[in-house]
Parts: sequence; structure tokens; C-alpha cells
Amino acid sequence: MDGAQANGFDFGAGALCLDFVNTVDWRHDAARRRDGLGSYGALVEWGRQAGLLPDGLVRSLRRRAAEEEQAAAAALGEAVALRDAVYRIFAAVIRGGEPAAADLARLNRALDRGLRHLRVVPAAGGFAWRWEQPEGDLLPMLWPVARSAADLLVSGDLDRVRECDGDPCGWLFLDRSRNRSRRWCDMSGCGNRAKARRHYQRRRGRAEAGA
Repeated sequence: MDGAQANGFDFGAGALCLDFVNTVDWRHDAARRRDGLGSYGALVEWGRQAGLLPDGLVRSLRRRAAEEEQAAAAALGEAVALRDAVYRIFAAVIRGGEPAAADLARLNRALDRGLRHLRVVPAAGGFAWRWEQPEGDLLPMLWPVARSAADLLVSGDLDRVRECDGDPCGWLFLDRSRNRSRRWCDMSGCGNRAKARRHYQRRRGRAEAGA
């Protein structure tokens, strides 16, 4: 699916952690693979578009990244490593296997780093969760991502996580269809390409049979 490009991100996977995984287009095709997180600035923009970073924090992170380029590059590396670990964890579950211990450890480290910033605060009619504003942390957008991945792994929806059948897409999504039969990340993209491929193969088969 061609969604994670030109900093226009897709948020239709059904879970925040899966949206984060889907910042890679054509994961399984080295020639066409495109990484939507090609810079720390792109990571901040993803967090902004996801609604995780208020405007003031976006400006602060961008300013710090300009002043501390090495730290920003290291933070981006951590974010990409977490994203790929989350992909491998869910891909293993989808295929009936066990996630690698190293990938679960990375997720748990990110979860620990984030949960220490989660607070219960008064809200209209009661209370709500809120992430506190970070001091010196370049990766606040990862805190809710890690929590989303952990929540999904222990939820009753885990068996609804799918990987797009449009090889080599590699996007993940939650299958909310009534009969759990969804196969594509997006019917207008990978789904239509698959239909076009099948149509071509049928026509070619008929042509060869009539030759």
C-alpha cells in the first residue's frame, strides 16, 4: 500500500501500533520499499498526525533535533528498531509462531520507558489517562505506541490481526469484518491490484487454451 510517503501517513489499521508499523511501504520488496520515517522530522510529523504531540511539543522537538543532530539520529534509530520489532512480534503471532525474546524485550523496554510518564488526571465527569509532557526525551510519540502494542497483545482482538495478502505489501491491520475474511490493507490499493492480476491470469489462460 502506498501510504507512508511524502509525510502523508495512513491511520486506518485499527490500532495505533499497527499504524506505526505501516510507516513502511512494500516491506518485502527491497527494490520498492519506502520508509516513511526517513528522518527524525518525519517521526515527529507522524506523531503530530497521529494526534500524539501537541503543537508546542512538536516545535520543541524540532528545535531540539536541530540543535542535537546526533541525539535525534539515535532517537530515530530507536524508533525504527521498535517499529520493526513490533512488526516481527505480530507477524510471528499471525503465522502461529513465537515472537523472538529480543523483540519482546525491546517492546517491554519501550513500555517501561513510557508508562512512567502516564498519569491519571481529573476530567469532565471523572478521570482520564494523560501522558505528561517530557523533559529531555526525544521519543514521547513512542510511549503510546508501546502501550498500544502491549494492550493489543493481551487483548481478545489479537486473533484479528492480519497481514495484507498483497505480497510484498507487509502492512498489518485489525480485521473487523463480521466473518473475519478481510484480506487486504485497502481494497482500493492492494485489493484492486490482486483483482487485476487474477483477471490478467484468467485471460492469459483462456488465450493459451484457445491457441
